[in-house]
Amino acid sequence: MPKRILRVNMSKLETSFEDFPDSYATLGGRALTSTIVSKEVDPTCHPLGPNNKLVFAPGIITGTVAPTSGRISVGGKSPLTGGIKEANAGTDFPQRLARMQIAAIIVEGQPKGDDYHMVKISMDKVEFINANKYVGKGLYQVYKDLFKEFGNRVSICACGIAGELMGAASGICFNDPEGLPSRYAGRGGLGAVMASKGLKFIVVDDTGAPGVEIKNKELFDQGREKLRKALAEHDVTKPDGALASYGTAVLVNIINEAGGLPQRNFSSGQDDRAANISGEKKAEEIKIRGGTRPHHCNPGCVIRCSEVWTKPGGKDPVGVLEYESVWALGANCSIYNLDDIGELNRACNDLGLDTIEAGDTIAVAMEGGMLKFGDGKGALKVMDEIRKKTPTGRILANGCAFTGQAFGVTRVPVVKGQAFPAYDPRAIKGIGVTYATTPMGADHTAGYAIATEIMGVGGTADPRDTNKSELSRNLQVATAYLDSTGYCLFTAFAVLDIPEGLEGMIQSVNGVLGTEVDLTELGMKVITTERDFNKAAGFTAADDRLPEFLRQEPVAPSNEVFNVSNEELDKVWGA
Repeated sequence: MPKRILRVNMSKLETSFEDFPDSYATLGGRALTSTIVSKEVDPTCHPLGPNNKLVFAPGIITGTVAPTSGRISVGGKSPLTGGIKEANAGTDFPQRLARMQIAAIIVEGQPKGDDYHMVKISMDKVEFINANKYVGKGLYQVYKDLFKEFGNRVSICACGIAGELMGAASGICFNDPEGLPSRYAGRGGLGAVMASKGLKFIVVDDTGAPGVEIKNKELFDQGREKLRKALAEHDVTKPDGALASYGTAVLVNIINEAGGLPQRNFSSGQDDRAANISGEKKAEEIKIRGGTRPHHCNPGCVIRCSEVWTKPGGKDPVGVLEYESVWALGANCSIYNLDDIGELNRACNDLGLDTIEAGDTIAVAMEGGMLKFGDGKGALKVMDEIRKKTPTGRILANGCAFTGQAFGVTRVPVVKGQAFPAYDPRAIKGIGVTYATTPMGADHTAGYAIATEIMGVGGTADPRDTNKSELSRNLQVATAYLDSTGYCLFTAFAVLDIPEGLEGMIQSVNGVLGTEVDLTELGMKVITTERDFNKAAGFTAADDRLPEFLRQEPVAPSNEVFNVSNEELDKVWGA
């Protein structure tokens, strides 16, 4: 069976399969979503109007036995940034699509009326099912109901209550291996785009699927074995390494020590209480409670940085508490209690919210006097405003920048309307360059300079050095390639340090495609496509800047400001 595209027309409630174009033959993941959005979406359209499209695409090697490769890209025009967006998640959903030879799902149009729909995809048919009975309900119970109805052979994608509010802080939710709604393509408000289409769920059943076609199996097998070996050897990714032992929150103590862990809405970069919410502390607590650590977010992951956090006694599993979530809902709000953070994370998952955007939003609301810093119970009550769909809930569901305007706050950590992740760019300059210059808005995953600046991966760089345009550019280009392959970003730790690992990654991708694809060429093509879209949407070099307060307010304890020049920022892409 050849690769195909599934087009879902929500205006007519019709679906059709199309042949995968030859011009897309070497594309997958982010390269495919950004190419389709660029070709089919008017850059000046309203993100929540009928002319935007939502694209789901497994990576090139997703669905194969390549290690740590279960990633999906979701693309569209972002209601948060106003530009092109790719959000990424690890889950078995794209593995099923890829095995069904579905290279992309394109959702377009808008239905008349207020009905919500589910699209159920199987090998023999695609059908629409009315989903109105699930509107306004939390995703934890809804996912239980859907798995009960359709069985455990399916994977589920959804938007939540925040999406129903057309909230720009809403993400797109996928199930984890336990069926929990905890794996998110969270950034950019794409959950609102999904809801604007009247699409509440996509359910995929790959029973009878033929599998992914591998054009050169010998080359693929050689490559995946080299990569597997590199992942097994590197200190960060090996079976008893940092990520498997402590999860992504291993970074809490590391970044706090570096003075770059933002506290109290980016008013400080360090706090001794951060140790209370560290990966080490969390791993100890999971062991006591009977949760799961380490854990994989999708079948075939060998890094296993995920986990299942529970209440005491192993009750009410939440899913993973990622580093970004622990920071955003914790230290950034001066909340240093893992139970409060766990329940805030549960609320985000249940409501369909991006945890980074939600945590920054709560911190800005705290800055604006809505509640006090450190008030974990109060923060949970605030989340109920979104659940109840109150006017206050609508403000919060639209994210950090919108909430800052509503409350008259000037310390608002956003670029292109998207909230900062868990690294203060005053203390760690290179990640600030990435925040400023990626087409995606503030996004650490777009060019993870932390790897080099803090962890010494792929070389070393002084975090205070302001000459970071080349480092950020190289990482952004490499990441655009990586996001297109379907490999997890964390494979980069091994491939940046172990040449055979990088060789293996490239060989495995070329083995699936049956042709050679150059890493830099593909990465630059993706970035250029995205930047061209944003330029047509009205973006200029002035949008590749960080907020004013970062240049004026020194961050403790380093007393650094963000002093990377505009000329250095413009050197990233030669603007």
